[in-house]
Amino acid sequence: MKLHHLSGQSAGALVVLLASGAGPAWANPYECLIEPNQTVEVRSSVEGVIEKIMVKRGDRVRAGQLLVQLESSAERSAVEMARYRAEAGGRLAAAKNRFDYASKKQTRSAELHAQNFVSAQVRDESDAEKRITESELRDAQENSEMARYEYRHAQDLLNRRMLRSPFDGVVVDRMLNPGDLAEAGTGRKPILKLAQVEPLRVEVVLPLAAYGKLKMRDSAEVMPEGLGGRYTARVTVIDSVFDSASGTFGARLELPNTAGKLPAGIRCRIDFPSLQELAAKGSGPKTAAAK
Repeated sequence: MKLHHLSGQSAGALVVLLASGAGPAWANPYECLIEPNQTVEVRSSVEGVIEKIMVKRGDRVRAGQLLVQLESSAERSAVEMARYRAEAGGRLAAAKNRFDYASKKQTRSAELHAQNFVSAQVRDESDAEKRITESELRDAQENSEMARYEYRHAQDLLNRRMLRSPFDGVVVDRMLNPGDLAEAGTGRKPILKLAQVEPLRVEVVLPLAAYGKLKMRDSAEVMPEGLGGRYTARVTVIDSVFDSASGTFGARLELPNTAGKLPAGIRCRIDFPSLQELAAKGSGPKTAAAK
């Protein structure tokens, strides 16, 4: 059976499951797989020597948690220099004081000229002095703003050397260690592999007779193999591209997994209340078996 709508590994596992025969006496049990909601390989976007790795295989992580620190002494120095420039206010304060003085001087000159106590040249000189100090103040303000942007840029460069978790999950594997070189690029060896296990996703292959009867957000009961218990999942994906050779289509469900109680990567059986009529007509899981 060719399952184009699932990954090769998942599809192959489902074919084996579907051919394995009947299980518990449910209304319409189908074989399924419980998998992580998503998996990611943590790589660095910049090249550098790994200074610290804060987690190991099996550790649970939170979204935003620091996982890997690359050696970054030069970047930290750049941040400190940029921060100092951004917080330095001497030049701006001096420019503001000169402008305030020139403004008062220009006001006095204008009043004295109106009373014929000073010449027009003195008044014009005070006007020009005010305009010059105003330009100097604007330049100091622009430099101060630029320093703040440079500080933010330096901080961003430092942050690129600190790798954080994109979601709540678990560390599946750790491929590199402190002292190793982290290389940028998709073809390079990843540092860590993470899996999101809250929520989980459930993959199931159904016969064509179920198409149209199964709806988005329909609920189903999932029983993990070897663990027992029933857990409610909801349909989130219904494939619209079928496998013509086997007469099946795939569906995906979201399974809540509070506190990571259920493991991922295990077989399961699933019962759809919305497919009771299909089961009554005898179109059960055998129709989805590999031929």
